Amino acid sequence: MTAEALSADFGLLYSQHHRWLHTWLLRRLNNHGDAADLAHDTYLRVLKSGRLPLPEQSRAFLAQVAKGLVIDLHRRKTIEQAYLDALAAMPPDHAPSPERRLLILETLQALDAMLDRMPARVRHAFLLSRLDGLGYKEIARQLGVTVSSVQKYMLTAIGICYAAEYGQAY
Repeated sequence: MTAEALSADFGLLYSQHHRWLHTWLLRRLNNHGDAADLAHDTYLRVLKSGRLPLPEQSRAFLAQVAKGLVIDLHRRKTIEQAYLDALAAMPPDHAPSPERRLLILETLQALDAMLDRMPARVRHAFLLSRLDGLGYKEIARQLGVTVSSVQKYMLTAIGICYAAEYGQAY
């Protein structure tokens, strides 16, 4: 598909379905600003992918992309609220500056996204190793797998971490 054809088809997709998508998101989010932002982000994802749906599948395709963005939004808000709750429990003289808070929130969100890209067993093994300090034998025992499986899980986890840090696909 040429760039001109993609642009024309994308413009048609946008003009025919933007109002519907915004309304669909508004019903789920009950917030005009979030609905507008996610409608924009949905079309941005579609445009970046370079893949457009067949006309009869447009709304289902847009809804699927938007659902993922809604989940991401809720996850971000949950992380942010947990962090704000932790800040509220701190003595005021120990609270970080607003700039530091933003940096911490961004880091937490990036970590959450990275962990979410890991398959469940890989994530579990990685967290047992990094947070609980367990060795591979103990992780294998807890997960009911072999040590070589844990080694493979950890290699996968480290590959995903590397890709997240250096912006490469894994």
